[in-house]
Amino acid sequence: MKELVKIQQLQKSYGVKGNVIPVLYGIDMTVQEGEFVGIMGPSGSGKTTLLNIVSTIDEPTSGDIVIDGENVLQMNEAQLSEFRRTKLGFIFQDYHLLDTLTVKENIVLPLALARMGVDETERRVAAIGERFGIGHIMDKYPYQISGGQKQRTAASRAIVTDPRLILADEPTGALDSRAAADLLEAMKDLNEQEFVTILMVTHDAYAASYCSRVMFIKDGGIFAELVKGSMSRKEMFKKILDVLNVLGGDANDAV
Repeated sequence: MKELVKIQQLQKSYGVKGNVIPVLYGIDMTVQEGEFVGIMGPSGSGKTTLLNIVSTIDEPTSGDIVIDGENVLQMNEAQLSEFRRTKLGFIFQDYHLLDTLTVKENIVLPLALARMGVDETERRVAAIGERFGIGHIMDKYPYQISGGQKQRTAASRAIVTDPRLILADEPTGALDSRAAADLLEAMKDLNEQEFVTILMVTHDAYAASYCSRVMFIKDGGIFAELVKGSMSRKEMFKKILDVLNVLGGDANDAV
């Protein structure tokens, strides 16, 4: 498999001299093309900071990060903007849908910004709507649909541009158990059938059990790693809970 993300000696601190707060310490990790990788750890461990750096929203204090063969730390703002638009897809806990646009218009937005033709846009939206089971709500507005439908709309918007990497930040955090399972199944199918690479931060062991590999972060460094291999999702879930029990943290971090 091709190495899609390579992170070397990544460090991140906040503050100024005399009041520096270190968050990440020398992170080394890779994500192979077609992997579904989860990142877990207690609150304050640095996992969201790591995702923000991979997504180019934040910058590290030092280290290197290469995505799809390009060193994103050497890009200027215009290059980063283009890179995000063409190579990355984002799924957030809070959906980030535009209330004044319909479901279809929210999904189409990145394609419109890319000036994609009408025929190809319609083809992609129809295919995405079928995959995520939202074809029947395309004309509705976000306030008219459920939380699960909002998140599937957000996921559709994230993948409609065929990004090289999908970055998901607690995508099931605001969903009930049924809606969360539906979204995770859709993401798993997308990963397995379309070979889409996904990097997901989550507190939820159930969500992480869908991943092919899970990285655990503690106090800004990599604490452990689990590879699913031939394990069933149920077996993976139990292994994740075992690591979380050793890892420690708040009770909420393991559910």
